[in-house]
Amino acid sequence: MSELSIDSKKTALVVIDLQKGIVGRETAPYSAASVVDNASHIADAFRAKKMPVFLVRVSMSEDGKDRLNPVTDDQMMGMGSLPSDWAEIVPKMGPKKDDFVITKHQWGAFYGTELDLLLRRRGIDTIVLCGISTNIGVESTARFAYEFGYNQVFIEDAMAALSDEEHNFTTTKTLPRMGLVRSTKQVLAAI
Repeated sequence: MSELSIDSKKTALVVIDLQKGIVGRETAPYSAASVVDNASHIADAFRAKKMPVFLVRVSMSEDGKDRLNPVTDDQMMGMGSLPSDWAEIVPKMGPKKDDFVITKHQWGAFYGTELDLLLRRRGIDTIVLCGISTNIGVESTARFAYEFGYNQVFIEDAMAALSDEEHNFTTTKTLPRMGLVRSTKQVLAAI
């Protein structure tokens, strides 16, 4: 296991979908409340060091025309009509002064957003990634980041999925091929 070293001038935190409509779901192996707690501790540590924090949320247009809708064997839960606060970042996460809010319309935070541009213009070459869902939003974002050449640190206990199996497979098989999987405690110690 590589020692974790975080360069405060070249590292940003990217938090995936810790918004009212997502954190209300049952998650595993960690509760959404636990994920939010851990992610908020990391975000506060980043802010204290003047390191950029990117809060990503997923939102759809009212007419639904920007929703992904390909034919699949396992159709995701229909979104239907969403409450007006569905896409709001949970208050414990922010946004706080100087945070960036990125709105995406699909699983990953890079496609169709300004995330890559904002990171590169700030000289960021490493992202610390967390959020819900481990195997969907976090993993999709991680795959793009890897292909774009970013170094990545994944906070295992600051993310969760709909099942232990989905979370554990992603954190033990997929993410270690794209970066470093660490705990909240390890990341806080490195900042």
